Amino acid sequence: MSWLDQYRLKLYVRNSIWIFPSLSIFAGLIAVTLLNRVDHALDWKLNLGADTAQTVMGTVAASMFTVVVVSSSAVLVAVQLASAQLTPRIILLVYRSRLRKLCVSAFVFTFTFSVAALVRIESTVPLLTSYVAAYGFLLNLALFLYFIDSMGKTLRPSSALQAVGSAGREVIQSVYPSKLKIEQPSVSKSSEILKKDPRRLIRNETDGVVLAFDRRGLISLAERSNCLIELIPEVGDFVAAGDPLFRIYEGGEDINVQSLRNAVALGQERTLEQDPMYAFRIIVDIASKALSPAINDPTTAVLAIDQIHHLLRDVGSRSLAEGRETDRNGQLRLVYRTSNWEDFVLLAVTEIRQYGRDSIQIVRRLRAMLDNLVETLPEKRAPMLRLELTLLEASSKRTFLDLYDQALAETGDLQGMGGGDTKLHERQGVSAIA
Repeated sequence: MSWLDQYRLKLYVRNSIWIFPSLSIFAGLIAVTLLNRVDHALDWKLNLGADTAQTVMGTVAASMFTVVVVSSSAVLVAVQLASAQLTPRIILLVYRSRLRKLCVSAFVFTFTFSVAALVRIESTVPLLTSYVAAYGFLLNLALFLYFIDSMGKTLRPSSALQAVGSAGREVIQSVYPSKLKIEQPSVSKSSEILKKDPRRLIRNETDGVVLAFDRRGLISLAERSNCLIELIPEVGDFVAAGDPLFRIYEGGEDINVQSLRNAVALGQERTLEQDPMYAFRIIVDIASKALSPAINDPTTAVLAIDQIHHLLRDVGSRSLAEGRETDRNGQLRLVYRTSNWEDFVLLAVTEIRQYGRDSIQIVRRLRAMLDNLVETLPEKRAPMLRLELTLLEASSKRTFLDLYDQALAETGDLQGMGGGDTKLHERQGVSAIA
C-alpha cells in the first residue's frame, strides 16, 4: 500500500462517523452468538416466561433504535448550528470526536445485541444473554444522557474554539517539533540549482487542495535518482488538473511519475494534518463572523483571540521549517514552500484588526496579545509584532475621535474590557483630555 493510500484511508476513517457504529453491528452479532453458546453449554436459564422475556427484549430493542435515531439527529443538528453560527470549516471536527463515535457505536451495539437476543428466545430464556442486554440498556441510557449533555456544550463558541485550538497545537508540535534557538542556523533559501532550467516538469492530474505530502518518500526518491525535487504548491493551495506539481533538477529521468504523484494527497478542502495555518484560518473565520454587523458579538471574537494568542506563542517559540530537506550526506534533495513567521502573524491579526476596528474590546485584546508576545517571544519574532502594534495604534486613532477612547484603546486588556486597571484608564483619560 502506497503512502497516498495509507493517508487517504487514515483520513477517511478519522473523518467518518459511520465506520465504528457499522463494525459494532458485527460485534453485537458475534457477542450474542458466543454468550448464547455459553448459556447452552452451562445450561444457564432465566426463571422467566418466554413471552415476558420477548416483551421486555422487544422494548429494549425498540428503545435502543430510538436512541440511535435521536443521537444521529443530534449530530446533524450540531453540524448545522456550528456551520451557521461559527464556520462551515468546523464540521469535520464534529465528526472527528471520539466521544460521539464511541457513544453511537455503543448504542448500535446494544440495539443489535438485543434484537439478536430476542430471536434466540424460544421455550427457555438464556440467562447471560438476557442480563447483558438488560443491563447494557441501562448503561446506554446513562451514556445517552451524557451524550446529549456533551452535544449541548459542544455548540458553545468557547468549546468549539478550544477544540480547534487543541487541534492546532497538536499539528504545530508535529510539523515544527524543534524549539527556536538563540543562535538558529539558517538554511539558504537560494540555490544555484534552482536557478537552472528543470530537467522535467510533472503536472497534476486532478483538481484538489494539497492536504499533505510524503516528505521522507520524496527525499528517498530524489536520493535514489540523484536529483533535486521541487514541490511547487504549498500545503493548503488549490491545484487544478494540468497545473505544475513538481520540478526535477539535475537528473531524475528514471523517476516514476506516478510515484511522485502518489507522494501528494489532494482533497476537497484543507485539513489540519500538515497545515498549521488552517487552524488559524478556522479561528479567524469564527472571529470575523462574530464581528460582522449581522451578528455583532465581539466577546466571541475575544475568545477566538485567546486561542490565537496561545497558538502564536507556540509557533513563535519553535523553529519553523525552511522548506529545504537534505539526505544523509547533506545533499539538498527536496524543496517545498512553507509558511514563515510573518505569514502566521498576518493571518492571525490583519482581518480581526480590520473587522474589529470599531470595537475597543477587540482593539484592547489585540494590543494585550501583541504586547505579551513581544515580551515573551525571542527578539527575532518581535519586529513583525511591533509592526502590527503600530498599525493597530494608527487604526484606533483614526476610528476613535475622542481622546479618552484613544487612551483607553492604547491600553491592553486580556479580557478585552474589564480585566485592566480602571484607575490607570481614568488617569490616562483625564491626562488626554487635559
